[in-house]
Amino acid sequence: MTSQMKPVLTGGCQCGAIRFALSAAPVKVSICHCRMCQTASGAPFASFADIERGDFTWTRGKPAAFRSSSIAERDFCSQCGTPHSFRRIDGPRIEIMTGAFDRPDRLVPSRQYGTESRLGWVVAIANLPSQTTLQNYGPEKLDGIVSHQHPDHD
Repeated sequence: MTSQMKPVLTGGCQCGAIRFALSAAPVKVSICHCRMCQTASGAPFASFADIERGDFTWTRGKPAAFRSSSIAERDFCSQCGTPHSFRRIDGPRIEIMTGAFDRPDRLVPSRQYGTESRLGWVVAIANLPSQTTLQNYGPEKLDGIVSHQHPDHD
């Protein structure tokens, strides 16, 4: 991505040490339920935006990497631990975790993979009782929380 191009999407880690930008929309957005993605994300599934490497750049910092298999590496922030990506070694694209984007609402999955490991309860989560953060904590407690998270913008 050249410095003259306005980024299409941006994102980064929790502490702000790592930031990234895209110059074009992702090729696809997907969810992976495989056991390796569950473990790497610490969640029941991982969601990724698949991006051509030429359309992606790290704009602040450089992530650490873990070779999670014989074919792939996963990038993460060595300071705060935020997971960032899945990359096939020598592959043409990088898959960035959608939760690391400043506007994850703009990345709607269209496919699912690794469904042999999908947890049975995942399909019903939209129907569970829910609360906003304000409803969960209450205004008094929420007002007293000091976030150390980098804002969702530069």
